[in-house]
Formats: sequence, structure tokens, C-alpha cells
Amino acid sequence: MDPKRIIKKVAVLGSGVMGSRIACHFANIGLQVLLLDIVPKDAANNPASRNKLVNEALNAALKSNPSPIYLKAFANRIITGNFEDDLSKIADCDWIIEVVVERLDIKQKVFENVEKFRRQGTLVTSNTSGIPIHLMAEGRSEDFKKHFCGSHFFNPPRYLKLLEIIPTKDTLPEVVKFLLNYGEKYLGKTTVLAKDTPAFIGNRIGVFSIMSILHYAEKTGMSIEEIDKLTGPVIGHPKSATFRTSDVVGIDTMVHVANGLSQNVPDDEAKALFQIPDFVNKMVANNWLGSKTKQGFYKKEKVNGADAFYTLDLKSLEYQPAQKVKFPSLETTKTVDNLKDRMNILFAAKDKAGDFYRTIFYQLFAYSSNRIPEISDEIYKIDAAMNAGFGWETGPFEKWDALGLETTVKQMETAGYPPAKWVYKMLQSGVTSFYKVEDGKRLYYDISSKTYQVIPGTEDFILLDNIRSTNTIWKNSGTTIIDLGDGILNLEFHTKMNTIGSEVIEGINKAITIAEQNYKGLVISNEGTNFSAGANVGMIFMAAVEQEFDELNMIIKAFQNTMMRIRYSSIPVVAAPHQMALGGGCELCLHADKVVAHAELYMGLVEFGVGLIPGGGGTKEFALRLSDELQSGDIELNTFRDKFLTIGQAKVSTSADEAFDLGYLKKGRDMVVISRNRLLSEAKKQCLMMAEEGYVQPVQRKDIRVLGNQALGLGYAGANAMFSGNYISEHDVKISQKLAYVLAGGNLSQPTLVSEEYLLNLERDAFVSLCAERKTLERIQSILTGGKILRN
Repeated sequence: MDPKRIIKKVAVLGSGVMGSRIACHFANIGLQVLLLDIVPKDAANNPASRNKLVNEALNAALKSNPSPIYLKAFANRIITGNFEDDLSKIADCDWIIEVVVERLDIKQKVFENVEKFRRQGTLVTSNTSGIPIHLMAEGRSEDFKKHFCGSHFFNPPRYLKLLEIIPTKDTLPEVVKFLLNYGEKYLGKTTVLAKDTPAFIGNRIGVFSIMSILHYAEKTGMSIEEIDKLTGPVIGHPKSATFRTSDVVGIDTMVHVANGLSQNVPDDEAKALFQIPDFVNKMVANNWLGSKTKQGFYKKEKVNGADAFYTLDLKSLEYQPAQKVKFPSLETTKTVDNLKDRMNILFAAKDKAGDFYRTIFYQLFAYSSNRIPEISDEIYKIDAAMNAGFGWETGPFEKWDALGLETTVKQMETAGYPPAKWVYKMLQSGVTSFYKVEDGKRLYYDISSKTYQVIPGTEDFILLDNIRSTNTIWKNSGTTIIDLGDGILNLEFHTKMNTIGSEVIEGINKAITIAEQNYKGLVISNEGTNFSAGANVGMIFMAAVEQEFDELNMIIKAFQNTMMRIRYSSIPVVAAPHQMALGGGCELCLHADKVVAHAELYMGLVEFGVGLIPGGGGTKEFALRLSDELQSGDIELNTFRDKFLTIGQAKVSTSADEAFDLGYLKKGRDMVVISRNRLLSEAKKQCLMMAEEGYVQPVQRKDIRVLGNQALGLGYAGANAMFSGNYISEHDVKISQKLAYVLAGGNLSQPTLVSEEYLLNLERDAFVSLCAERKTLERIQSILTGGKILRN
């Protein structure tokens, strides 16, 4: 990476769906952004309307859900303008990204104008998804060509991690290296070096996969419900699976890309699969394009005031009520959590599902192997593109490894889908897997050198999957303690949704004990889909139903004591949350010495939704933080109200930045990491730094100022007003009153200094008493049986 090149300001040319959202993501990481678009035809002579198009596009993006921006205030980093009045401002920009309409002539005209104002050495990239990169640079200066390449973001840019970097023969190697590093480290992307071939890597393989499934459905008569059941989470793919993904992307978009591939890859052995099936052509003719037209493969309608879901019968092209489907093989994998084990069971199945998987995966493996070296010289780039761009847990070559390379090749031959010749040469040399792990690093088989190599750019990552087998020092059914080196341990959860039950409580205490005896510090992190969905409410429900309130009291006290041990251990404890950190998972973070959070963090104390208040120290911690923030007079009650509403409304952050505003993260203490791959290494670094700078064991607080009756009255009055307005139920009022009682420190006549232990006792009493309420049990049961919040 060029140490002299610094990106401070970015220009985004084109404010459509992609352009406006790319601008938002650059604003997310703290950059100034100049967002430009054309002047509307009807506003040429109206100065007030010349930026109408770009402003409306940006406003639409900011109002969209999910949001493209971490925090609404970050939108202030974006300045809008138009190509006629403001293009000269790109002279101040360090990176210019073109995101205009997908027409070569228009892009070439834009770049011709860009060159009139661009500073020498400024990066220029195009976000095209299909136009050859080298054609866009024709006629440009030598300096322009040296600093120009493709930078293909996937939509939505904030959430989908793939960023393909596509150089031309003129692009400087240092420019490519810079963009690959910048995309990963600062934009949080999986940056993949792609060749200037049709659809690059992600869409070439992804569209092939979708089209092969569409043709299979046409040939076999399998229904939309059946295929989406088989191509979703059960094989490590997103819930949207195949047909729902097509609806979201837009069926016309899918057809456009597939047609482009059909025309531009004349020598592709699977060219026939890029031909559009008849049922898809008829859907396009009917303007059934998916989500954008409110109907595609799926359709939702209101029936008697309720949502009714329909799917398209691919033969009759008539909509019918969506059906639940079952496969015998899928039933046998319900208790199999390991994806590799699950895939082997499904692949060997003798039912319709097994036939589907074998055909689709044989085709995918053969096609992917034949794309080397056409679209990539290395296998890991294809896997990385599919994982980051399409949300697959494992890419084609990783799937192939999981099923057994040697065995699967023989099966592919028998089925008529032989792989590329290099695969046979690899097997003949005695190599029987595409990947392996050595010394904590993941290696891939490099075809050109016929050796295993470390995946470039991963040298600084600490990935638990790579070190778990060699560095585990203790484990139980729900946790694993792993030595990260340099005197730092990591505690990993691996319960369902990483919920916190007795086994996790045991693991936390064991990890702290071991760390206090022989190590410098402890990190709590994992590589699951979510950091933690909270406490094991099933365990709480069972104790409450059996009216084992003494036992329940002990369970909650053990949870509280464990959280307090995290806070007051003799070694630093750093939490590294990502995605969901709810309820008990949030409480754990509240008690850590430091939180190193991934930018995509959905954190909150959500116990109110199941008829409870935070009982693992969360309410106590909010009272403590309230005390530290209090100022005299009315501001005290305003601060109390804010804390009360955060818990009472079960507010969940939509990003790590918002978690600071909600009070879950502490400014000046906690930090945000954009790159998910760097989260654990940064957490270890921070933990080691705290230890080596002379960590001092904290002393339990006894100086927490609570407001007593004046705050309690505010909480009660607010809850009653909400009830009178029919905003909350009578049971919500009861929960609100319990919450206010704990936050206020109880029925005290005046502000008083209390201890943490005092507040924990109030919190636990309130929690256990609410567990005795029938309506709370109904709420917990609703979550456990249907995953739905009941407002009774």
C-alpha cells in the first residue's frame, strides 16, 4: 500500500440506488463526500431546482430500510451538486467513483469531463457491473489510465461485503494494491482482485448458479417453495435462497446480466444455461419483476386485513397460496449444527432433495473449476466473491472440500460433469484438498506453483477457526477457551444463537480464573452469526412455570455475579461483539473493561419484550451510568427519562455508532472496527495494551447517586400516560413501574448514594417477581414457540 496516499475526500458521480448508497458508506467511515448527478431537464433555468435529482435520490436512500448509513448525523458529511455547476470540485477529491447509467458512451463522456478537472495521481474507478473496464479508459491520458480501474460494489454497499477490484493492463500495481488494502481495512469489504472478463467473478458464478437452478426447476417441475427450502440456511445460504433473492434483485436485472453473459461468453461450455427459461421471459413480459413491481416469484396481498403470501406456479404462471414443504433428508439434519456434516448427509440423500443437491453442486463445481484461469488464477478469490457477494457461508471450492474432493470428482464423472483438467493433475500429485490450516493460517492450493500458499492479506487476521484445534486449553458444551498468544485468552460461545445459559456462565468464570492465574487478559468473542442473542429464556421459563422461585433467584444471582466478575477481575476483559448483542449479550458488554465492536452491531437491552427488565446487571449498569452523567435540576430528570425509555422501549442500535448514542457503548472507552476480519486481532491488541500499561483491578462502586421518589414519580406518570393513550398494555405499565423502581433506587425520599450490590438486589427482586406474572410467561412462551413478541 502506498504510505503517501491518503483518502480524505471522495467524489461519487451518479446518485442512483448504488451511487447514493456508496456515498453513504464512505460517509460512514468519516470521509467527506461530493455526490453529483445531472441537472433535471425541467430545471435548467431554475437555480433552486438544479440539484433536485441528486437531493431527492440521497433523501430516498437515507429513508430506505435497512439504512445505508450508520448514524443519521453522518449524512452531513455528504455535499450534493450537479455535473454542470460542481464538477470542478472534484479537483479537491482523492478518489473519484463513477456510478452513472450502464452505457459505455455515457461513461466515456463522463470520464472525458472528469479529466478536465481531475488532479494528476487522483484515483478514478468505475462501479460498472458488466461493461469492460478497458473500454471506458479509451482516449484518456496516460496518468488517468495508470490510476483507473473498476471498483464493483455489491448492493446494498453497506451490508454486502464484496468489492471487486478490476484493473486494466495500464493500471499501476501500487494502485491495485492500495485499493485492495483500503477496501478491506477501511471500508470493511472482502476485496477481491478480478479480471476484466464478463460479469467479473461474483456475478459470473452467482448468475450461473441461479440460472442452473431455474433450468432444473423447469425440467423437473420442482416448486418455488421446494427449491427455496433447499437453497437457504440449510446449506449455509441466505434466507432469501434462490427465488426470493431474484425478486429482491429484480428479475429484469437478472435477465439483463444473464443475456449479457450469453452474448459475451461464446466459448463458455455452459452457455446454454444462460438462456432465459420461457417462464422467466413471460414474467418479464407481464412486468412481474419482483419486489419493485410488488410481484415476481412471490406476491403478498391483504386478505381480510392480514398478509397472505402467494407463489408462482412455474407451469401455469398462476399464483397460489404459499405451501410449506418437507423433505425426509432435511428432517434428519434438524439437529445437525455443523454445516459440513449437514451437507454430507444431504448430498448422500436418496430423496428428491439429494437428487437436486447432487446435480446442482456437480454443475457448480465443474463450472467454477473451468473458470480458472479465465476469471481468476486462484480458487480462494472465487470462494471469497461468493461468500461476500452472495452471502454464502462456503464458496464452491470450500463446499467441494467439505464433501470430499476425491470422492466427489468420481461422482461428477459418473453424472457427466467432469471438472477441469487441473483438478485431475492436482489429485495425481497427491493433493486431496483445496484448503488446509497450518500454524494458525489458512492456506489455499496455488495451481501455478502446485504448492499451498497463505491467502494474501490475511496475515494480520486472527481467526478462531484456524487455531481452535491447536490452541484450545479448556472447553465445555457451550464454550471454548483458546490461547491467542502473548498472554491473552479468548472465550468463545457456541450455543444456539450463542445464548447465555449455565454452560456459558461456567465458561466465563473458568476463563477468568485461568486468565487471573497464568495470563495477562481475556477477550470474549466468537465467529458465530451473532455475538449473543441473550440469556437462555427457555431455562428461565421452565423455572418460572415450575414456580421454582428460589432456584430462579439463584440463577439470576449467578448471572449477576458473573457479570460483576467480568467488571472486577484482576485482569482486563475486552468484549468484541458483532451483529446481535441482545439482552444478556449486551449486559456482558456493559460490564467489560472495553468493548471493541464491529461496525455492524445491533445491541440492546430487549428484556421488556418478554415481560421482564434486564436482570443480569443491565438495569444496575444503566443506573450507574445515569449517576455518572447526572447534572443538577431538570437535566437530571431528562437524563433519567432517556435511560428509562431506552430500556422501556427495548431500543436496539442499528450500528455500533448508534450504540454510543443509546448509552450501550461509552465514548472515550469503547471503539469501532469496520473490518470484521480484524475484530479479534484489534480486541487482542487492546487487551494486551491495557495489561502492559499497568491494569489496576477496579473497586466496586458505592457512590452511585440515585434520584428516588422524584424519578420514580416521573416513571410512573409516563407509564400511566402511555397506558391512557392506548400505547401500552396494563402489563407494560407493571413492567415500567418495576423498571422505574430499580433505576430510581427504590422508594427514597431524596437523592441518595447507594452501592452496586444494593441495585443488583433491587434488579433481581424485580426480575423474579415479574417471572411470577402469567402475562410475562405468555410473552416468553410466544418468543420460544413462534419467535414473536406478544403485547398482552
